[in-house]
Amino acid sequence: MINNDILRSIRYTFDYSDLKMVAIFGLAGLPVTRDDLGRWLKKEDDPAFQHCGDTQLAGFLDGLIYERRGQKEGSQPQTEKRLTNNSIFKKLKIALDLKSSDIVEILDLADLNVGEHELSAFFRRPGHKHYRLCRDQILRNFLKGLQLKYRGQTSTVTHKAEIATETIW
Repeated sequence: MINNDILRSIRYTFDYSDLKMVAIFGLAGLPVTRDDLGRWLKKEDDPAFQHCGDTQLAGFLDGLIYERRGQKEGSQPQTEKRLTNNSIFKKLKIALDLKSSDIVEILDLADLNVGEHELSAFFRRPGHKHYRLCRDQILRNFLKGLQLKYRGQTSTVTHKAEIATETIW
């Protein structure tokens, strides 16, 4: 997935303002201005669009963990320079304090059925024999499920329900 899409999705899901987003970046020690954030949140076809790098998204996700769960005592881990869908998924799981059963329910909201055993493979170390690569579809559906859980029904879901009702009558 594109880092910018993930950033936009999280912002929408939790209804964060620009100032809140900048503050979350700051919690991870990543200085970001509102202008930087604005360029990352623009759509790809906008001339002012700028790609959000892995370091920036990792810093934001670390800041989200600190904001929602607090910082650990002692030295903080280094922000990753390279992110994978698995590491993004894991950081969101930690930030939101989700258990496997919670994630299964969130994915069910997005009409994606994944078992807890299958899910645990995404959170293993890459060298583990049961490690599984998290594809864009899984992460996209997880973000969609988060939106449904925290924001309620989206206009797309409501629109589909309206069409189904019209078809029945």
